[in-house]
Amino acid sequence: MLVNKKQNFLTAMAFLIVPLILFSFFVVLPVFRAAFYSLFKWNGMGALLGPNVGRKTKFVALGNFKNILADPIFWKAFINNGKIIFFSLLIELPIALILALNISSKTTVNVGLRTIYFIPYVVSEVVAGTVWTFIYHPQYGLSNSFLKNLFPAGTDFAFLGRPETVFAAIFVVVIWKYFGLYMILYIAALQGISDDIREAAAIDGASPLQLNLFIIIPLLVPTIVVTVFFCIIGSLQTFDIIWAMGQGDPVNAAETMVTYLYKFGFVRTQMGYGSAAAIIIFVICVTFNTVYQKLITKGE
Repeated sequence: MLVNKKQNFLTAMAFLIVPLILFSFFVVLPVFRAAFYSLFKWNGMGALLGPNVGRKTKFVALGNFKNILADPIFWKAFINNGKIIFFSLLIELPIALILALNISSKTTVNVGLRTIYFIPYVVSEVVAGTVWTFIYHPQYGLSNSFLKNLFPAGTDFAFLGRPETVFAAIFVVVIWKYFGLYMILYIAALQGISDDIREAAAIDGASPLQLNLFIIIPLLVPTIVVTVFFCIIGSLQTFDIIWAMGQGDPVNAAETMVTYLYKFGFVRTQMGYGSAAAIIIFVICVTFNTVYQKLITKGE
């Protein structure tokens, strides 16, 4: 018995050792290096420590973190991430769920609709952002041409050029891009529900609305919990689409925490400051993950 346990342990380690090394190299090590860099004022060029340290390298301890938390632009980016989370949970996931409930049956039309709805998720974020930038073009864009038929001629709708409209315009693209993923997850869960349950509900006189509200959706709760988690984590890490559609401008109206990190860390080459921003985002994500998982475990 002891020999079998030892063999099982060695077999498990043989399969885990490579993933563990890769995880340590690509996840754990970068986190510790970012935490180390965050303690310095450093432009990413030249030696960070040692006799050849450049003049622009300085140990600032928690100074980078203090500056970030005192920067109103960072808090604006933080609030924008919060808006993405809120509206994604309020709009994106319900749209995905409603569509899934309506096209979950295996018919030719529904299979075609699923493909159409899922295609945006397959498209690269940068490609999607670039395409929608042309759609929103104030003179030649498709949206502007459509709206000119509804409003007086000569009016240009510069959605990405106005601070009051740029965030909403980009959020439309976020919904378009990602709702297909959540819809497919819901459809997969719906197809795992036995038809006997639907038939029993129909025999008892339940309407389609009652069937969905009181039977089907409660059975989807485990999947909904997973999609909420993915949605929030994805919203905290939103970057590619926003960067492709104006880099968070004008006047930081669409700034997110990751675009804030990228601007300071790579565009302005303030690697220490950017690393501190990365650590803050990492702590937020880990804290949310820990709390969310504990709440789910407690609920179950």
